[in-house]
Amino acid sequence: MTTEPSTAAALAGNANGTEPWSAQVRTLARLGRHREVLALLRDGDPSPPPHALALPAAVISCAALSLASGVAQIQALGCKRGLLPSSDAYLLSSLLSSYSRLGLLPRAHQLLDEMPLASTPPTTLRTAFNSLISGCALHALPAACFAIFRRMRAASAPFDAVTLMTLLPAAPQSVVPQLHALAGKAGLAAETNVANCLISAYSRRGAGLARQVFDEMPLTSRDIISWNAVLSAHAQNGLAVDALDLYSRMRGHDGGGVEPDAVTLVGVLSSCAHLGARGVGLRVERYMQERLPGFRSNVQLCNSLINFHARCGSLPQAQRLFNEMPRRSIVSWTALITGYGMHGHGDIAVNLFQAMVSEGIRPDNVAMVGLLSACSHAGMYDEGRRYFSAMESTYQLRPTLEHYTCMVDLLGRAGRLKEAQELISSMPMPADGAVWGALLGACKIHKNVEVGEEAFEHVIKLEPSNVGYYVLMANIYTDTGQPDGVVRVRAMMKERGLKKEPGCSYVEHKGRVHLFTADDHSHPQAKRIYDLVIKLEQMVKEKTDGTVENGQGRVDERYSRKMAAPLIGFHSEKLAVAFSLLNTDDSEIVVIKNLRVCGDCHSFLKAVSAIANRAFLVRDASRFHRFEGGACSCKDYW
Repeated sequence: MTTEPSTAAALAGNANGTEPWSAQVRTLARLGRHREVLALLRDGDPSPPPHALALPAAVISCAALSLASGVAQIQALGCKRGLLPSSDAYLLSSLLSSYSRLGLLPRAHQLLDEMPLASTPPTTLRTAFNSLISGCALHALPAACFAIFRRMRAASAPFDAVTLMTLLPAAPQSVVPQLHALAGKAGLAAETNVANCLISAYSRRGAGLARQVFDEMPLTSRDIISWNAVLSAHAQNGLAVDALDLYSRMRGHDGGGVEPDAVTLVGVLSSCAHLGARGVGLRVERYMQERLPGFRSNVQLCNSLINFHARCGSLPQAQRLFNEMPRRSIVSWTALITGYGMHGHGDIAVNLFQAMVSEGIRPDNVAMVGLLSACSHAGMYDEGRRYFSAMESTYQLRPTLEHYTCMVDLLGRAGRLKEAQELISSMPMPADGAVWGALLGACKIHKNVEVGEEAFEHVIKLEPSNVGYYVLMANIYTDTGQPDGVVRVRAMMKERGLKKEPGCSYVEHKGRVHLFTADDHSHPQAKRIYDLVIKLEQMVKEKTDGTVENGQGRVDERYSRKMAAPLIGFHSEKLAVAFSLLNTDDSEIVVIKNLRVCGDCHSFLKAVSAIANRAFLVRDASRFHRFEGGACSCKDYW
C-alpha cells in the first residue's frame, strides 16, 4: 500500500516550482490549516531561507493555535534577519496582534517600546499603534486604548479610519464628539465606515446626533450598515415611528437600491411590535418569505417576528412560527410567554415556562419578568408568589427592581395592599418610580386613598414630571368622591407645567392608519362616527340602566362623568371602534391605544361587542383586551 506524501512535504517539494515557498505558507494560513503552516516552516528547509512575507502568516498560525512560544520564536527570527523592530510593518503588525489576541499585552507593549520612533516610517508606526489599540479593544480595555492613542498622537504617527473605527466603539459618550471632530479635521468623517461607526457610537445616548451624521452622508455613501445603524438608533431609543419612516425611505429612492437584510428587519419588526403596526409588519413577513426563504434558521429574526405577532394580537401566528423553528433560544420562549401574558392567558404562560425548563433551558431575569407579569395580569397570586420565591432558591437569580415591580403589581391587583407595602419595605434596594407606581395603580383599582397618597408622595419625588401618576391620584380622588383632592392634584400639575397626555387610538384599514384622539373631529367621517357612538351609547344605557362597570363593581354613570369631567368624553377607542364598524363587515377589529382603557370604555366595548355581534381586540398601555359577546378576556381584572 502506498501513502500520500504529507502536505508540508508536497508543498516543500514545490519550493522551486510554480508557487514560491512564502506563497505556500500564506495560502495554508488563509485556509486555516495552521498546523501545516508550522510543519512547512519547520521541515520545508527552503532555500533561500523563509521570505519575510511568510513570517506574518506563520505568526497568525501560532496565535490561532495558542502557541505563545512559537510567536516569540518567530519574533526572534525576525530580529535576527533585521526585520524588527521596525523595518517590516506586516511582521510587526502580526506580532502585536497575536500577542494581544493571546492576552500577552505586556509583550506587545514591550515590542512597541523597542521601536525607534524617529527612524520608523509613518505608515509602519500607524500600523503598529493600530494593532495594539485593537488588541486592547479586544480585551475590553478602553482606558488602555486611549492611552496608546495619546502616545500615537505624541509620536506624530498619523491615524486613519482603522484607528477611529477601533476607538469609537470603546469611547465614553463624552469622548465621541472629540473623535468626531478629529475625524472631520482629518477628512475621514465622510468615509462610509467611519460615519457608520459614528452613528452607532452616538446611538448609545440617543438618536439625534446619530441621525445628523446619517443625514450628512451622501446618498451614494450609505450602505446597508449605515441604514441598519440609524434605524437601530431610533428603534432602540423608542422612536418607532421614525424607525419605520427610515425603513420606508430605505425601500424608496433614498435607499439607492440597498436591500434590507436580517438586521434591518429585526429593527423594523421591533418598531412594528412597539407601535402595533400590523400592516407594515405583515409586509415585512411577506418580504422574508419571498426573499429570505431560510429565515426560520435565523433565530433572532424569528424571535422578532414572534414578538411582533404576539404584541399585535396574532397569538396563533406567533405560536405557529414558534412551533416551526428548528432551534429556539430563551428569547423565543420569553417572547411567547410574554405574549400570552399580555393577552391574559397566564395559565398558558406558566405551562410554556415549565416546558422551557423541562427542555433544559435555564430561565434568565427577562424570562422571569415575563412570567411574573403574566401571573399578575391573570390574577394568579399563588403561582406568582411561588415563582418569585423560586428565583433565588431554584434558578439562582437575584430579583431586580423589575421583578419587585411585577410582584407589587400582582399583590396590589389581588387587593393585598398591606402585603405589597411590606414587600417594598423588605426590598434590598430603594424602590424606584415603577415600584411605587405599581402600588399607586393598585390603589386606583381598590379605591384606597390612604395607601394611594403614600405611594403618590414617593413616586412624584422620584419622577416629578411623569404625568400619569398625577392622573392616577386624581382618578383615585374622583372614584372616592373627593373633589378637593382632584383640585389639589390638578393645581400641582398646573404649577409644574404638566399636562395630561392625550389619549389616542388607531386602527389600520386598507393599508392606511386612522388615528383618533379624544373628542377629535378631524376625521373625514367624523359626523358618521359621532352619530354612531351616540347611538351605541344610548343602546348601552338602555341595556345597563345608566350604570357602568369600572372593574370593581358598578357605579352611576352620571355621577362618574360629573366627578371626572373633563377627563371622560368621546374617548379615542370609542371613535376607533365606531370607524371600524362603519367600514368593515365581520372581521375582528384591532385597536391600539396609548393609555390604559378606562372603566367607562371597558364597559361600553363589552356591551357593544354583544350589540353589534363583533369582536374587538384592544391593546392598551399594558395588555390586550378581547371583547366578544358582552365579555372581556381580562375577566374585568386589569
